[in-house]
Amino acid sequence: MSSGPPRQDRTLLIACGALARETLAVIAASGLPGVEVTCVSALLHNRPQRIPAAVREKIRENRERYAHILVLYGDCGTGGELDRVLAEEGVRRIEGPHCYAFYAGQGVFDALAEAEPGTFYLTDFLVRQFETLVIEGLGIDRHPELLPIYFGNYRRLVYLAQTEDAELQAAAQAAAERLGLAYEHRFTGLSGLAEFVRTAA
Repeated sequence: MSSGPPRQDRTLLIACGALARETLAVIAASGLPGVEVTCVSALLHNRPQRIPAAVREKIRENRERYAHILVLYGDCGTGGELDRVLAEEGVRRIEGPHCYAFYAGQGVFDALAEAEPGTFYLTDFLVRQFETLVIEGLGIDRHPELLPIYFGNYRRLVYLAQTEDAELQAAAQAAAERLGLAYEHRFTGLSGLAEFVRTAA
């Protein structure tokens, strides 16, 4: 049993594992009491049809322990199914179709997508996990011939950075070169995520 604040003062954020580090950083920087985080595996991005059930399970496991539950997930390829589940459970999520939109802001993301529809996006998490989630996850390490099949219609890679980190920037540029894409860096910070967390808390 938790030794934290009583239920009426506690908020649970159910986050995609890809947002764990950033969510904890926002909570620590804001000094918010009674806000806790639990995550669903980021590997489900490769199996988005499993995301709604996994989030529902987290909600039901924790409903009696928290006064408020909120979800840090975009639709993330669920085709609206996640929102249907959240409506049934009476839980709301951060606005936006995916983390790129709520990091960059919907207007900025829309402008990027309109300027070049063939854009592949990375966040801090995806830069760190590029080899595991992209190269190994898509089987390119075993079958290099798949690279042009997956990325032949892309023209650029945009790194939407949550931190100013020279090593991550270098890794993102190397990822663009490996995929044969033009490279662009945009600093987003964590303001979109922070605003939702503060409002929720």
